[in-house]
Amino acid sequence: MERIYLDNAATTPLDTEVIDCMVNVLKFNYGNPSSTHSLGQEAKTILEEVRRKIADSLKVTPGEIVFTSCGTESNNMIIKSCVNYLGVQRIITSPLEHKCVAETCLEMKKLRGVELVYLRPDSTGDLDLNKLEELLKESDKKTLVTLMHANNEIGNILDIEKVAHLCNDNQALFHSDTVQTMAHLDLDFSKIPLDFASCSAHKFHGPKGTGFAFVRKSSGLKGIITGGPQERSLRAGTENVTGIAGLGKAWELCQKNMSQYSQHIIDIKHYCITQLQEKIEGIKFNGRSAGDESLYTVLNVLLPYKNPLIGLQLDMKGIAVSQGSACSSGASKPSMVLMSVLSEEELDHCTPLRISFSHMTKKSDIDAFVQVLEEIGKGFVIEKADSIHR
Repeated sequence: MERIYLDNAATTPLDTEVIDCMVNVLKFNYGNPSSTHSLGQEAKTILEEVRRKIADSLKVTPGEIVFTSCGTESNNMIIKSCVNYLGVQRIITSPLEHKCVAETCLEMKKLRGVELVYLRPDSTGDLDLNKLEELLKESDKKTLVTLMHANNEIGNILDIEKVAHLCNDNQALFHSDTVQTMAHLDLDFSKIPLDFASCSAHKFHGPKGTGFAFVRKSSGLKGIITGGPQERSLRAGTENVTGIAGLGKAWELCQKNMSQYSQHIIDIKHYCITQLQEKIEGIKFNGRSAGDESLYTVLNVLLPYKNPLIGLQLDMKGIAVSQGSACSSGASKPSMVLMSVLSEEELDHCTPLRISFSHMTKKSDIDAFVQVLEEIGKGFVIEKADSIHR
């Protein structure tokens, strides 16, 4: 059975050039980058070349790039360190955040007594930045604003440049979870004065278990994993040289081909929207995911029938999609994101589905997916008609 992969917001397949790069490093660059001998220094050189490559793209200094295991670790490090070492007493966030941000904020409230303030989205998933400005002005407490750049479920994009300036003007720190936008959008942190950001390599065809945090040099952030001087003493432990090399190769490929990749994905997404509208009567799109202003890799749909097993049914046909965030997919209730933008009636009687694309997605993948989805939907139409006749 041919497998069709439409869950790229959860993770992406490794690019073959990334695999080749990592295998080469595994074979020949096995030294510890903290060692002073030549094998260690060869490994160190690999790390620093990747660090410089990323820094050049983001228009920051290499010392502001800190390698971690993933976006979750980066987000944890940033939020916890802001509270523990930078005197943050209040966090402004939203119900739309990834669980690693949401749960870390709740932990800081429970363990450290931090005031937690939520910026509520409207029915389209947009946040009111005028309300954010009001919140920033109403308290003298040292504040951290943590808002994701692009939502991993509904694709809404936040104007992080505007948020960064609002935070700067009000002496607040700003952290953005940029996991879904790193290497997909052209980011220039010399023009976006945010303090912290996060990245996971596996979201852009790099390896799992590798990522980085952007930490503005002037922030004074301290590490929470201690035991060594690695990563400017912000993240102790021997670096994952192979993973970082893979991250660097994936980053290089995405930067080089960003225009080509993005246009292909935009075309695929538009094609998917058109096919779904033609074949699935009553289908709706959640948040701003169907609009041109949304993240081009994500589409979130609302099917006009209740079918909690649809993910399994599609999987049995060889089609991988998600009914929400990968970190929430095993939950028995909808994610906080969908609960924030959908009505109780929609949650009770309809089925949300997240489709996410990459430059490897083909139109034939969309055709096969829509055909299977149409077949599943017909079964519910027949079932509904039978119940009416009875």
